[in-house]
Amino acid sequence: MALFLSTFENKIDKKGRVSLPAQFRASLTSNDNAGIIVYESFVNDCIEGCDIGRIKQISDSIDNLDPFSPKRDAMATTVLGSAIQIPLDGDGRIILPDSLLKKVNIIERAIFIGKGPTFEIWNPEKFAKYFEKAKATAKENLGQLKLAVTSK
Repeated sequence: MALFLSTFENKIDKKGRVSLPAQFRASLTSNDNAGIIVYESFVNDCIEGCDIGRIKQISDSIDNLDPFSPKRDAMATTVLGSAIQIPLDGDGRIILPDSLLKKVNIIERAIFIGKGPTFEIWNPEKFAKYFEKAKATAKENLGQLKLAVTSK
C-alpha cells in the first residue's frame, strides 16, 4: 500500500490536468498502473484519494458488515459507488472529474496533502484555513498520540 507524505501545490492546466506530486507517484509503484482512486471526502471539504490497495481495504471493511444491513448498503453505495479510478498519463498527470472539482471549489490550483495511506486535494485558500484549525486540534491532543511498538 502506498504511503503519501508532505504537501504540494500544483497548477491545473486548461485541459483540466494536474500533476500528481512525484513523491506520490513513487508510492504507487506496485499497483500495476491502477492509477489512483478519488472520491468526495466524508470528513473535509476536499477530494480524498488513495491507491487501489487502500480502496480494497475499505471494501473489505464494508464486506465485514452484515451483508443485508442498511448500514452496509449505505457504506457501499456512498463510498464505493462514488469512488472513481483515474489513470495517470505518461507525464504523471491526472484529470480530476469536473463534478468533484466544482463541489470543493478547486479552479486553477490544487493542494495535495499526504495523510499516510490516503491523500487529500484541496482548494488552497480553504486548506490554509483548515490547516490552522487542524494544527490547534493536534496540539490539544498531542498526549493521545502513541507510537506503535513494532518487532524486528
